[in-house]
Amino acid sequence: MLWNIVKIGVLLVISVAALFGVTRLIVIAATSASIKSQTSNLSPAPVAIVFGAGLTRDGLPTPVLRDRVKAAADLYFEGKVQKLLMSGDNRFENYNEPQAMWEYAIQLGVPPEDIVQDFAGRRTYDTCYRARHIFGVKNAILVTQQFHLPRALYLCKNMGIQSTGYASDLRNYSRTSRAIWSIREIPATATAIFDVWIRKPIPVLGPQEKISD
Repeated sequence: MLWNIVKIGVLLVISVAALFGVTRLIVIAATSASIKSQTSNLSPAPVAIVFGAGLTRDGLPTPVLRDRVKAAADLYFEGKVQKLLMSGDNRFENYNEPQAMWEYAIQLGVPPEDIVQDFAGRRTYDTCYRARHIFGVKNAILVTQQFHLPRALYLCKNMGIQSTGYASDLRNYSRTSRAIWSIREIPATATAIFDVWIRKPIPVLGPQEKISD
C-alpha cells in the first residue's frame, strides 16, 4: 500500500514537471522571433524596459544587472529608444534596485531626465503590468538576458505592450549560473501563464506617470 502511494506521488511529480517543461517550450517557441541579439536588428521603440536582477551587499547592481543597464544604455545612445524604464524591487530599507540602476545608467552617460524609475517591479509580472497601466507603455524593447526574455515577452505582450526583446548577455556567465537560471524559468514560466489566464493578480499601483505616447 505504501509503495503504491509512493509510486503515485512520483508519477504526479513527473507529470507536473513534464507539464511545466512543455509550457516553457511553448513560450520559447512563441517568442523566439521577437528576440534579438544585435541592435541593428531592432526597430526603434519609445521605451526600453529594464528588469531588476538583484544587488550586491554594497547596494550596487550585480554583474547580471549591470549588463542589463549597459545594454539599455547602448540602445539609448544608438537612438533605438528615447527613455529607459528601470524597474525593480524597493520593498526593504537599504535595498533599492531602481535607484542603483539609475545611478549606473548616469555613470554610463544617460541623461537623468531620460531615466524613469519603477520602484514596485517586484516580479516580472509586476514590471510588465505597471509599465502598461502606470507608465502608459504601449511599445517597448525589453532588456534582459536570453534566459529571461521568453517569459518577459510573454507577460508584456499579454499586458498589451508591443514588445521586442534585446538579449543583454554581455559576458560569459558560468555554467552553474546558466543551469540554475534555466531550471528556475521552468516553474516561473508556468506561474506566468497561470497569472495571466487564471489568477490575474493586481500588483502595487499608484499615480499614473505616462512616459510614452
